[in-house]
Amino acid sequence: MELQTIKQAVVKFIKDEEGLTVVEYAVAGGLVSLAVVTAFTELGTQVGVVIDSLTDAITPAAP
Repeated sequence: MELQTIKQAVVKFIKDEEGLTVVEYAVAGGLVSLAVVTAFTELGTQVGVVIDSLTDAITPAAP
């Protein structure tokens, strides 16, 4: 390969932003996943609190 051909290939590689787009989508997907896990964890905790309070409010039936 000629030096000019190598230089053109390097410049083309540096200007190519397609790989950057893939990385951006991966980071965005990771952040969305983290938000969903956090939201459902908090939701699960709150549902557990409501179920516990309902269980405490129910009186046992008389034998």
